Amino acid sequence: MNISFELTDKVNGLLTLTVEENDYKDNVEKTLKDYRKRANIPGFRPGQAPMGLVKRQVGTSVKMDEINKFVGEQLYKYIQDNKIQMLGEPLPSAKQEAQDLEKDAPYTFVFDIAIAPEFKVELTAKDKVKYYDIIVDDKLVDEQVDMFASRSGQYKQVENFEGNDMLKGDLRELDANGNTKEGGLTVEAAVLMPAYLKDDEQKKLFEGAKLGDIITFNPKKAYPGSDVEVSSLLKIKKEEAAEITADFSYQITEITRYEKAEVNQVLFDSIYGEGVVKDEKDFREKISEGIKEQLKTNSDYRFILDVRTYCEEKVGTLAYPEELLKRIMLNNNKDKGQEYVDKNFEASLKELTWHLIKEQLIAQTEIKVNDDDVREAAKEQARIQFAQYGMTNVPEEYLTNYAEEMLKNREAAQGFVDRAIDRQLTNALKGVVKLDTKEISLEDFNKLMSE
Repeated sequence: MNISFELTDKVNGLLTLTVEENDYKDNVEKTLKDYRKRANIPGFRPGQAPMGLVKRQVGTSVKMDEINKFVGEQLYKYIQDNKIQMLGEPLPSAKQEAQDLEKDAPYTFVFDIAIAPEFKVELTAKDKVKYYDIIVDDKLVDEQVDMFASRSGQYKQVENFEGNDMLKGDLRELDANGNTKEGGLTVEAAVLMPAYLKDDEQKKLFEGAKLGDIITFNPKKAYPGSDVEVSSLLKIKKEEAAEITADFSYQITEITRYEKAEVNQVLFDSIYGEGVVKDEKDFREKISEGIKEQLKTNSDYRFILDVRTYCEEKVGTLAYPEELLKRIMLNNNKDKGQEYVDKNFEASLKELTWHLIKEQLIAQTEIKVNDDDVREAAKEQARIQFAQYGMTNVPEEYLTNYAEEMLKNREAAQGFVDRAIDRQLTNALKGVVKLDTKEISLEDFNKLMSE
């Protein structure tokens, strides 16, 4: 075997590999012998077919497979041993001449290699990057308290109707004189929430209603242009609902109100565990700490975005082997075609630049990610998901099990590896650069991110 590499310019390389018979002969013979043992060839007992017959049947394909395998192994070994900063994967070169594998070796294979542009990026204490410290104000805490109280609330039966109460009652279709229509529609225990009626005049008819009252209203007017909602209320087909124009009486048989939980020790214990929080002051402080920790993730994410922008400006425009990278991108997206490449190529280059920058920053900060870091990233995601549902006191064992389940998905696992790297890189860089810390409200921060 002979292998050589040359740069045709700073970002394009040509790798030539010449394969001799000795490079693949032994493997071909071994594969053919194994095939002969298993082959079921008519006229011969298993394992007794002449080797010449076996070679005529599968010799060329086995030889081709072994040569391809050898070329692939040697190609990547050479690139790794010689520390060639390759982008994407090698592609057959236009300089490749046809190789007839039925003829004797040697065989020569030529590959185009995309080379990463040379540049240097390093951050120090002289570099200033913004860091947005999101303020946890009383409004945020109030909203969280209200959410906890709402999620821990319960339904109760009441006598008088108020805004968001749910009603249950009997519906009866009325005739032109306002009397119950003989043979008309009747729906017992029909559920209605007046707050969600779309017509204000119809909605007002329920104001001040009490248990046992009979309200006359018009479903068609209550839900203008929505036969689906009328059909759902009256338990009829949508086509039939389109024909309904009559008023209906509605006798209220039940009024249900959802009441938030009281902000007391029972609520504190249900959220944080028994005895962890002693009073409302502690409760609010605990909530504030939790919000602060969650918002730190937002601040860190914005910080790494600003680091990216800062470094991209430092590095400037990089020269890439664009034609070759387009070929690689097309080769990896054959089902999407050239149009996909043309549309997404510039964005792909931008992501590639950040990837190369990040590699240098990782090397500079010497961060290392292990299995525990990846597992912790998965657990952090689990905490965030549970917190969204007001579950802030999830046992550690449950979080661990949930994280392990998520990590069984290969794609998700790679995402957690990337997240673990980003977390460590963020923390490391915050200790390297000069932080230009700015306090900001969550509202203004969200506006900033939307830009």
